[in-house]
Amino acid sequence: MPAESTPSATCLFAAADERATGQLGAQLAAVLEPGIVVALIGNLGAGKTRLVRAVAEAAGVDRREINSPTFVLVHEYEGRWPIYHFDTYRLHDASEFVDLGAEEYFHSAGVCFVEWADRVARVLPADHLRIEITTTGDTSREFRITAFGPRAARVVERLGVGLAGVGKWDQGPGTGDREAGFGVQDSG
Repeated sequence: MPAESTPSATCLFAAADERATGQLGAQLAAVLEPGIVVALIGNLGAGKTRLVRAVAEAAGVDRREINSPTFVLVHEYEGRWPIYHFDTYRLHDASEFVDLGAEEYFHSAGVCFVEWADRVARVLPADHLRIEITTTGDTSREFRITAFGPRAARVVERLGVGLAGVGKWDQGPGTGDREAGFGVQDSG
């Protein structure tokens, strides 16, 4: 698997509550492409599984089927496209992730979500979407969404259009928050 590439686009989405997180997930479901890998990074309880649940529900998966894959390492869901939901928290190193057959999933017609992706970053495909989740309050979260590669950059671009008017965004240091909903900054 290739090493990480250079970011091509970054954006920040501030969700005031779980409803806004759900809207982010629904919009992601609308713009994700089969074959994309979404790397999820955040502390315990940050909302990684909540975001996957929102995407999966919007893609037609029954909410009751969606759980954190902590003890089984990967859950597979059937929706508009297959969803593969990995949790790498309990793995000792990236080679264990490779041994699970992750690369086969990455090259499938599904969408892969990898929780605790910072633990296996070196084995993720060069073209992937990284979502870093920061807890900013009891139910509020900040999502830093970074595209690595052209496919992921297209997703970020479509995501920004779909989320106009939802949440708050910041285009970078010193620019301040804007109520437009979502911002995309070119990292190049």
